Amino acid sequence: MDWNRIEGNWKQFKGSAKEKWAKLTDDDLTLIEGRREQLEGRLQERYGKAKDQVRQDVDDWLKSLH
Repeated sequence: MDWNRIEGNWKQFKGSAKEKWAKLTDDDLTLIEGRREQLEGRLQERYGKAKDQVRQDVDDWLKSLH
């Protein structure tokens, strides 16, 4: 799955993102609007992880959506 599909159908993927990262608020998910950079930034804030780790987590999530 590529990120353009996530971005274009964010409403469908928000629930999956919320399940994976429970610390994200509904407001966070609304503000992210499918933008990967926004998602990674919010994850760094909420979980206190390094950028590289967050990027890997997002990549793993993306792969799990097949």
